[in-house]
Amino acid sequence: MKTNYKSSAGKRGDNVRSDCYIGIAPKKRGGIKLEVKSKVASMYGDSIKQQLYDMCAFFEIKNSDILLEDNGAPPFVIAARFEQAVKRLFPENQKEFLLPINKKNLYKTTKDRLRRSRLYLPGNEPKFFLNAGLHKPDGIILDLEDSVAHSEKEAARLIVRNALRSVDFYGSERMVRINQLPMGLEDLKFIVPNNVHVILIPKCESARQVVDVEEEVGRLKEIHKIKNEIYFMPIIESGLGIIKAYEIAAASKNNCALTIGLEDYTADIGTQRTLDGRESFFARSMIVNAAKAAGIQAIDTVFSDVSDMEGLRQSVLEAKSLGFEGKGCIHPRQVQVVHEGFAPTKDEIDKAMKIVAAFREAEKQGLGVVSLGSKMIDAPIVKRAKKTLFLSGLK
Repeated sequence: MKTNYKSSAGKRGDNVRSDCYIGIAPKKRGGIKLEVKSKVASMYGDSIKQQLYDMCAFFEIKNSDILLEDNGAPPFVIAARFEQAVKRLFPENQKEFLLPINKKNLYKTTKDRLRRSRLYLPGNEPKFFLNAGLHKPDGIILDLEDSVAHSEKEAARLIVRNALRSVDFYGSERMVRINQLPMGLEDLKFIVPNNVHVILIPKCESARQVVDVEEEVGRLKEIHKIKNEIYFMPIIESGLGIIKAYEIAAASKNNCALTIGLEDYTADIGTQRTLDGRESFFARSMIVNAAKAAGIQAIDTVFSDVSDMEGLRQSVLEAKSLGFEGKGCIHPRQVQVVHEGFAPTKDEIDKAMKIVAAFREAEKQGLGVVSLGSKMIDAPIVKRAKKTLFLSGLK
């Protein structure tokens, strides 16, 4: 007799990787009956079954037939899929099954750290999570917004929450792009208590939206006794957002960067995105000026053609020339090109070292005027030189 599973979650099929499918069929008696079909049963079958029994006990499930079809899902994915199935069956059950935080991820971030690259990963595709940090992006974005279908939002929240706690991101800054407000405010309860560094606020059009996020983050930090700083990166994606760019950039002391999404922006102003970027020159310049005026980083949009490495290289060099300090990536192969493009040249480094050395020597001598050869050096030039050394890994 075929079991009628009242609730299910996850993905099944030959093409599924690092994920699983779970079905739950409640019954009146008979205890827990597990049916586990796992591609890694010979190595991890016993631990998988023990995890399922532990989760049944946690959610007080005493009598059910449970099916797991596993395609190499790590424990944090099995936990998320099981919890999703339980909450579909019992919506009133709001308990969270939280795995221990991976000690390798107990590193903090800073407001001014390098953000040359940020790698987007769809929040409901855990197969991309496990090795993402090996590509050494400055930041990894677990996305809850555009890359996740509406029907998958619930699942993505649980998977992202568990990934923040469990996945080793190898030192990359842990970022999450929440959904457009007001839905994004609900996302925060899944990420603020669980080891996030930066929250990306999409389709931002006012300072009020940043303040709303700031207030909810503050409330959740107090409830969960979170001491670490959590920074914000508003994303401007409309004509109205561009006009209000400085207001948005200056809306919170927790803003660390301002960025732009050109796919939505060009659609909003009624044009097409092109390689030469004339249609977005004004908008990107506004982002740079607003960010610099507010004292935060300016980060460029993604380059959407993952096969065009030379096009990406030229796009990075253009972004650098406009004053951007980083760029979004949608594929790991883009990361190294982005890093190389934003790296200072040897001539830039040599010049910066001379300027900073001259500045420090003048300070030692108590001089109010700094000169290098026959040229006078003012404060903005010294600041730019220090920034060049920072970007090159020198202090």
